[in-house]
Amino acid sequence: MADRKPASSQSPDAQAHTARRARRARIVATLGPASDTPERIEALWRAGADVFRLNMSHGDLADKAAYVRHIRAVEARVGRPIAIMADLQGPKLRVGRFADGAAELVAGAAFRLDLDDAPGDARRVHLPHREIFQAIGPGHRLLLNDGQIALRVERVDESGADTTVLVGGRLSDRKGVNVPDIVLPVPALTDKDRRDLDAALELGADWVALSFVQRAEDVAEARKLIAGRAGVLAKIEKPSAVEQIDAILDLADAVMVARGDLGVELPVEDVPGAQKRIILAAAEAGKPVVVATQMLESMIQAPVPTRAEVSDVANAVEDGADAVMLSAESAAGRYPVEAVTVMDRVIRRAEGMSAEFRTAAHTAANPIPEPRNTAEDAITSAAGHVAQTVRAAAIVSFTSSGSTALRVARQRPRAPILALTPHLAVARRLCLVWGLHTVKTRDVHDFEEMVAKSRRMALRHGFTPGGDRIVVTAGVPFGTPGATNVLHIAWVTGEELSARG
Repeated sequence: MADRKPASSQSPDAQAHTARRARRARIVATLGPASDTPERIEALWRAGADVFRLNMSHGDLADKAAYVRHIRAVEARVGRPIAIMADLQGPKLRVGRFADGAAELVAGAAFRLDLDDAPGDARRVHLPHREIFQAIGPGHRLLLNDGQIALRVERVDESGADTTVLVGGRLSDRKGVNVPDIVLPVPALTDKDRRDLDAALELGADWVALSFVQRAEDVAEARKLIAGRAGVLAKIEKPSAVEQIDAILDLADAVMVARGDLGVELPVEDVPGAQKRIILAAAEAGKPVVVATQMLESMIQAPVPTRAEVSDVANAVEDGADAVMLSAESAAGRYPVEAVTVMDRVIRRAEGMSAEFRTAAHTAANPIPEPRNTAEDAITSAAGHVAQTVRAAAIVSFTSSGSTALRVARQRPRAPILALTPHLAVARRLCLVWGLHTVKTRDVHDFEEMVAKSRRMALRHGFTPGGDRIVVTAGVPFGTPGATNVLHIAWVTGEELSARG
């Protein structure tokens, strides 16, 4: 295309690359040993990854720094903003070690968990978490080894808990413990998390995913430490977090349906309903929501997914998720690029599978949320209706903080959305959001410049070849965050393409 500059170390704004996804929902891909080279990261991006997740539970900080360098090098080559998500480990509650490396727990038998660090056996084991004994009481459940073993608490004292084995099995060293029935007096951020958070922010992470969120206060603590340097994403993996989802969304910038621990602590039949509830709450709040865990898990070893996994991805898209995530599939699997490719294809097919879905991003059971009583929502909601009425090629949203683009995306318009921002950090962060093709570009200073830039960017990024209308939203005075008050219809003729900026 005209005016395309060669790939270099310049920002995405300087390269005018038009690579635009043929889908609305986004893909988060976790990096790991199977995807740790610049070549593989670029292949993942070209296959469809929009956000790269760094799992702070594995590897060291030198590994994470290398990943960030590789991602930013790919970003410069492809000329598009790419988001980085640092996923903090959170507290890990685990039993101690066994004399023989493992023990067989039998249903109906007595079993004790205590503070004695002596090696365990079939009658007892060390649990080095005094705070658990301070919180639990008779009748509470303890789930071990990802929920495969279940215990019922009978008696508790300051040194341990006597339990009855409800579901037995083999329990080996250092297996995890879940306590689903109560909110534990455990902070979401450990000392390791605080060190990892400092490192992630220093490296320039765009999103920080917070594990072990039980209540809104956990998000408030992380938000204070992050201080606007990255988006705060709360992982919803505890029943108490599901119950407090609205309060958590008030403080978080995004949420994740973390179905791993959530599927352990909730009855399995309740997980689909919890997923829908979280997605609906996020849609109402206008916050991005990611669905994660076991989406294409069979592709860790196999080149094709199961039919159930394909349906799972499609259902998350139809529910209204902003993004779906790959974990071990892209981090340690045998087919990382293929997994992203399959997920991209499934999303595109799900988004176009029926006339009903094409005309409304949400089904009747998952309606588009009503606009709130604000000028911003009035403009962004109207933009979707106007774009549909005049058959606009795109909605162009000028956004300084990202909030205007988020409100446009919240309404799930039929027209594609081109978000223009003068801040590269904002452009990167918006890579997680449904339907946004975000471009970092110089700010505008008056109405005429706004219209001219909207036309140029719509042409340059392939929204129209010319001869179409676009709908523009912006705020006056220009560059003022949260001041969306302009809605304008413009014709794109094609003559603007040679202009720069």
